[in-house]
Amino acid sequence: MNKTLLTVCTISSAIFLSACNDDNDWDDFFKPPSDIPENNISNPLIRMDAYSATDMSAVASESLVMTYKMLGVNNKEVQATSLVFTPKGAAPVGGWPVVVWAHGTTGVADQCAPTRLPMNEFVKNMITQFLEKGYVVVAPDYEGLGEPSGQELHPFLNVKSEAFSITDAVVAARNYLGSKVNKKWVTVGHSQGGQAALGAAQYASRAKLDYKGTVAVAPASHLDSILTLGEQSVANQPANVQIPVYAGLDMFTALISAGLRNPNPDLKYTQIFKEPSASIAATAETACADAVAYNFAGGMTRYATTNNNSLTGYGRTQDNFLDIPVVKNFISKDAQPLTVKVSTPITIYQGSNDTTVPRLATNALVNSAKDKGTSIQYITDDTNSVKWDHGTAYALNISNIVVDVDNMLAK
Repeated sequence: MNKTLLTVCTISSAIFLSACNDDNDWDDFFKPPSDIPENNISNPLIRMDAYSATDMSAVASESLVMTYKMLGVNNKEVQATSLVFTPKGAAPVGGWPVVVWAHGTTGVADQCAPTRLPMNEFVKNMITQFLEKGYVVVAPDYEGLGEPSGQELHPFLNVKSEAFSITDAVVAARNYLGSKVNKKWVTVGHSQGGQAALGAAQYASRAKLDYKGTVAVAPASHLDSILTLGEQSVANQPANVQIPVYAGLDMFTALISAGLRNPNPDLKYTQIFKEPSASIAATAETACADAVAYNFAGGMTRYATTNNNSLTGYGRTQDNFLDIPVVKNFISKDAQPLTVKVSTPITIYQGSNDTTVPRLATNALVNSAKDKGTSIQYITDDTNSVKWDHGTAYALNISNIVVDVDNMLAK
């Protein structure tokens, strides 16, 4: 494997992109949801199956894949999947509270669903601690990921879709567990999952339960600017410097495009990408995020090898694709979290060395939310000798996140 492709394989697993936006008129795009429908889905639980990709038997009495009904992005009931873990021992009087884990970017194809994959060591460590504390853990795949029909694409980074994946999974899990759980619940998420967790806070009333708060690490937001900033960061650099960055940006754009084809099936990859990138982007419907980035890098590398280490003339994204109405509407509205005031507690962690979700992005998100009246505990690495990147902002704060959850559920 050549060095460029190895670099992309290394970085692409953490492509949960976001960015900042300095447009003073940004708030004009945002309108609060006029109505958050209550979850009145009849018989929300479809079935429970064993989950064995990661052995949680030391701390979980049950490790299950739950298939449930949720309200989808097209305002129709769809089937979705979620992990459900219950603690060892008998439930306490009054029942266990629920902690939702909202995962980061894996892709939009069914094979990328976390219910089908082993957990990484950090997620397993965190979920282990939650179970040892006596919390039920619900970990949704999100709409379209792993769903039984295999026909629905995951609406990648659609805040409402992610939020309803969470709220409706909690309702279905309570339907299964009955009196073993109480009405208290919180959401924790990283990157795309951080965005989803903030969405859960915004739409928590749908579950008709007692929502206690949100912990979001490096949450995705302001998606258009990351593309512009990413392009600018390697402008006029040789191809071997540009390719790892471009591969990640193009993978991100491909996942957005694939996800947009759920509510907009007539959208074509050639509207977003030039060839040969359009053909590579289409693989996002069947391949996971890492593989899509790898494929983009491979195409660019082959081109640069025969063009004096230059990408001049190589077909990537279409000019002004961000101005396509369906793309513009998605980025300015559907993908932006915290567009209205949230009254429940929110804690956000963000690192200074994060090149996936730049700190400027999260600064802008926090400031905008505070302007709307939302109270946020914003935790950064300003006083630390070791600065956090996208991964370590989560990995180095797991014990702190567990304490945050304890404090939220204690109230």
